[in-house]
Amino acid sequence: MRSLLALIHARNLEFVRDRSALGWSLMFPLMLIVGFGIAFSDTDKPEYKLGVVGEPVYLEALRQTRYLQLIGYEDERLARIKVGRHQLDLLLTEQGYVVNPDSMKGYLAERILKAEVGPLPATQVQGEAVRYIDWLMPGVIGMNMMFSGLYGVGYVIVRYRKNGVLKRYQATPMKPWIFILSQICSRMILMMATATLVFAACTLMFSIPINGSLLLLLVTALLGALSLVSVGLLVACRTRSEEFGNGVLNLIAWPMMFLSGVWFSLEGTAPWIRGLANLLPLSHLNAASRAIIIDGAGVAELLPHWLALVSISAVAIFIGARWFRWN
Repeated sequence: MRSLLALIHARNLEFVRDRSALGWSLMFPLMLIVGFGIAFSDTDKPEYKLGVVGEPVYLEALRQTRYLQLIGYEDERLARIKVGRHQLDLLLTEQGYVVNPDSMKGYLAERILKAEVGPLPATQVQGEAVRYIDWLMPGVIGMNMMFSGLYGVGYVIVRYRKNGVLKRYQATPMKPWIFILSQICSRMILMMATATLVFAACTLMFSIPINGSLLLLLVTALLGALSLVSVGLLVACRTRSEEFGNGVLNLIAWPMMFLSGVWFSLEGTAPWIRGLANLLPLSHLNAASRAIIIDGAGVAELLPHWLALVSISAVAIFIGARWFRWN
């Protein structure tokens, strides 16, 4: 235990003394969130998003209408929540449609619907609009955790191996699992510290409402951090070259960033894209964080995401530990 704590302390000091890495971990997500918050605060997309539950008989007529994006839903309750939060302009059902009377785009979409189809039974739901900055913040923090977890473990272990540091550890009585555990714990401590600081700063700067439990958000962040660090460990377990390791990490990180809903929602994309996104830990981290912050989700709604993160972590750690070599 003493050697484990010593390694964690040494790795933390190494990171803190690297002022450029520490500053970048704090400033990069803040700059992104502030920039996107300013750029998109008053901008609306020039199209109307209509949710669809079932197969309304008038649906085919709307498919021919320009500027309408039709998004299928299986859960009508979830779709109604999105209408109430102004994330959907209308919800089309087999019995009629659902509209938020406080939504400007919902009002215009309703007029288009009546012009194209005619009068239909209407149901009204109400709720506060979700600003883009409210939706963006969890994704950017998750992205920052992804880069920190992948490169903070994956790249560092490869560098240790190339520079002979691992060979020196091998000459000591230290067991490989102690070294691996120390790297995981150290990186998770740093990831959680930076994520907490960025989260607190953004919440205060933009008055972002937190509708769910901070404890559930903490559990989600811990599971997400563990899964991302585990993937970094998997890459580093036998990689010898820094150049090759950096290439593999880039190959994982950049597609994950774009397929995990950091900048935009994947609703309405091809099913195979959504299926691929469900295999990525960042997708579940972002989805669970947004569900807590925006929708006030509880354990039942978060459990599928938590199980996915735990499964990814278990598989990656098991394979990484089995394949790990000092040299």
